[in-house]
Amino acid sequence: MKILEAAVLKDMIIGGYKYLAANKEMVNALNVFPVPDGDTGTNMSLTIASAVKELEDLGEKFDMGDVLKCIAHGTLRGARGNSGVILSQIMRGLTKALEDAEQISTKAFAKALAAAREMAYNAVTKPKEGTVLTVIRYIAEKAPSLASKKSDFAEFFAELIKKGEEILQKTPDMLPVLKKAGVVDAGGRGLLCVFTGAYKVLVGEPIEEEQASVDYTVAPAQTAMLSENISEEHDYDNIKFAYCTEYFVVNLKKHCTEEDIEKLRDKLMAIGDCVIVIGDISLIKVHVHTNQPNRALGYALQLGELDKVKIENMLQQHRAIVEERERNKKPLGMVAVCAGAGLARIFKDMGVDFVIEGGQTMNPSVEDILVAVERVNADNIIILPNNKNIIMAAEKVNELSKKNVSVVPSVSVTQGIRAAMAFDSEQDMSVNCTNMTKAFKDLTCGEVTHAVRNTNMDGFALHEGDIIGISGDKIVAQSRQISETTEKVVQKLVGDFSETITLYYGADVKEEEANALKEELEEKYPDFDVACYNGGQPHYYYFIAVE
Repeated sequence: MKILEAAVLKDMIIGGYKYLAANKEMVNALNVFPVPDGDTGTNMSLTIASAVKELEDLGEKFDMGDVLKCIAHGTLRGARGNSGVILSQIMRGLTKALEDAEQISTKAFAKALAAAREMAYNAVTKPKEGTVLTVIRYIAEKAPSLASKKSDFAEFFAELIKKGEEILQKTPDMLPVLKKAGVVDAGGRGLLCVFTGAYKVLVGEPIEEEQASVDYTVAPAQTAMLSENISEEHDYDNIKFAYCTEYFVVNLKKHCTEEDIEKLRDKLMAIGDCVIVIGDISLIKVHVHTNQPNRALGYALQLGELDKVKIENMLQQHRAIVEERERNKKPLGMVAVCAGAGLARIFKDMGVDFVIEGGQTMNPSVEDILVAVERVNADNIIILPNNKNIIMAAEKVNELSKKNVSVVPSVSVTQGIRAAMAFDSEQDMSVNCTNMTKAFKDLTCGEVTHAVRNTNMDGFALHEGDIIGISGDKIVAQSRQISETTEKVVQKLVGDFSETITLYYGADVKEEEANALKEELEEKYPDFDVACYNGGQPHYYYFIAVE
């Protein structure tokens, strides 16, 4: 599709809302600020929901102008919290730049993104990089060159999302609070959810509305946070402004001008922070954190009437969070390291509280592991490093954390899974560590991957691209076929007293291929229990466990 018609744009906005709404809890989980000023995912989805309601009320006859007006007016009316207000301004800038269009090309959309970026930045008194502002800025900067190469909207949108993801993964390097918490920016993720939903509409993909899709295969910072859903503990006595105050100014007085709106912003900045004042002489949306909500309301009453006033005590909100956290504290928690969505889910199903993405090709730092440990709502933590190169870093965490931390020295994911299976929440840390370590002593493990260069090792003349099998530190099999090498590895691992064979297949193996191999092994080893699970790990075709 090279041109967007009004009906398609309408459906794209609705699709963006549906996808964001389905994933709002995932976005909420990325919130790292000391006090919940509303949840980012919820605020953004409710903001765009207001526009969707107006779009759905259009009926069957409408043009591009009608659609654009619904988007701009609806998101402004529904804007909630900082993230929702910024999203509304992105939509306002986008629609204002397109207001004379009957149809939209990729080049026109690229120009509109520049206007959206400018409107969003202007809405924030002190813009910070590493936020949703950075994401829209980067997308807007890349859009013109993409539009010159991509006239098809589906291809263009796919590239916009790709660029947005690139910059989103860099947000922890821009904001220390994100890096400390181990997350990417929640507002940026919310914006990309909107873009992703719009893209799905373009290509005809269904949007699951009932359940959020949590992807554990993203960058380490986000994966860690997605593995649990708790709020960071802070000293609320240090919060400078306690009351989150929001309202609309409607039915403005006849003497009110744009200059008066600017003066309102200045007055609010003098009594608080996080000030956002957007709109025009027909409607003003205000958000401020202050200790004097009465003055914040009084200033606005000089301009017009107040509507939808909301004042929240953020100190009390935070006290409730801390109390809830204390009530739900566990006696013993677990942290595990792995790469792959399937493996992360397996660890979570076994009671692991926090999964850090990492492994053979990406070892997490001491700080990464420390952040994970501090996130778990327990005073005693067991770490499963699942890689020999991570054990030392994991052991250093005990020196940095006030919590009681122990490391079960698993050197592979398969050992880690076996150890997690032996975890007993009714036992203390010492007993668990002993039992979990014993659990994988009789486990024989293997891995199947590919050679990256020509070499001679362990009696094998290897060539780049060969499929190789590894057990311990030695190469034990080689061929040009994944299934053939895997069978050779299994044969090496099977002993006289072995009873089970478990395979975890990686991202580069199709499910039907893994099931076919499972059937071959069942035929070859009829007395064995053979199981096969989707690990989703990169680079390694199979992780194998025999016991």
